[in-house]
Amino acid sequence: MLVSDFDFELPDDRIALRPAEPRDSARLLVVRPGDGLEDRIVRDLPDFLRPGDALVFNDTKVIPARLNGTRERDGSVVAVEATLHQRKAPHRWTAFMKPGKRLKVGDRVRFGETSDRACFLGALDATVEAKGEGGEVTLAFDLSGPDLDMAIAERGEMPLPPYIAAKRGEDERDRADYQTVYARLDGSVAAPTAGLHFTPGLMAALEAKGVSLHFVTLHVGAGTFLPVKTEVVAEHRMHAEYGEVPAHVAEALNAARAAGGRIVCVGTTSLRLLESATGKDGVIRPFAAETAIFITPGYRFRAADVLMTNFHLPRSTLFMLVSAFAGRETMREAYAHAIASGYRFYSYGDASLLFRRP
Repeated sequence: MLVSDFDFELPDDRIALRPAEPRDSARLLVVRPGDGLEDRIVRDLPDFLRPGDALVFNDTKVIPARLNGTRERDGSVVAVEATLHQRKAPHRWTAFMKPGKRLKVGDRVRFGETSDRACFLGALDATVEAKGEGGEVTLAFDLSGPDLDMAIAERGEMPLPPYIAAKRGEDERDRADYQTVYARLDGSVAAPTAGLHFTPGLMAALEAKGVSLHFVTLHVGAGTFLPVKTEVVAEHRMHAEYGEVPAHVAEALNAARAAGGRIVCVGTTSLRLLESATGKDGVIRPFAAETAIFITPGYRFRAADVLMTNFHLPRSTLFMLVSAFAGRETMREAYAHAIASGYRFYSYGDASLLFRRP
């Protein structure tokens, strides 16, 4: 397969710059392979689920992972920007940096308000410890653990996706908008965006329907926004991300499926994590490790029966994933309908509900 097989034209005005208000008023395109398309809204989600179904959310919390600062070397000062990617130790992060090629191991980088030393958290300094082949830079911060977390929270900006950041700056609204209502564990530098549509009222309605709610954690890295640079799909390598499926969640999901319920993944992150935790026998097991699973057409799904997800970039690994799930031609038809019907795309856009191709 070629990456060009997953290309499509998207008008620029379809990219959503703000989310729907209220969250669950966003549009929802229901996609049943072989049975057509249906236009609804997210608030209608309970209509498509059955008592006994199990809904799986990613409860990761987005941190303000974009840091602006300066690189200092031999008396010269250059402005730099870092997007934290993955935590490696209490004081160490990998990051994508601009301009990354001009950085050298040993360089000192100073983030935040360097002129204000009245606040201890102003001293957010780091050393370039290593440079990786994939473009990542390893930063060793002077601060560590909770002190580093507090400094990043004070100095950092919400890491809006490039297609939004190119059109407007981050503001205080994004601190709430770019976070799910059930976010719990700090660690992501990108939101699990399908979850942005949920409200406490919608979650209560799902439970009233007899749908059980379960939470796993996958910390989304900045690699989710990197373009696929190879032309042959099989040559692309995914960035690893850390995830956890607790034992009690694995047990509950196995029980739900054994009783005839369906596993409904909210977002591609929860789907990728569950597929990583599921054996060839179809049994979901506890999981606490990195995953770099790359799902493309031909993949045999082991866990997910239904997927709720936003509309994705052309030529992206996520459009490949949904094409694997519901069928490439089905998804081409669904996306053509969405574009023609005015659906809003990407992180702050509308949603789709995909039933797995038989």
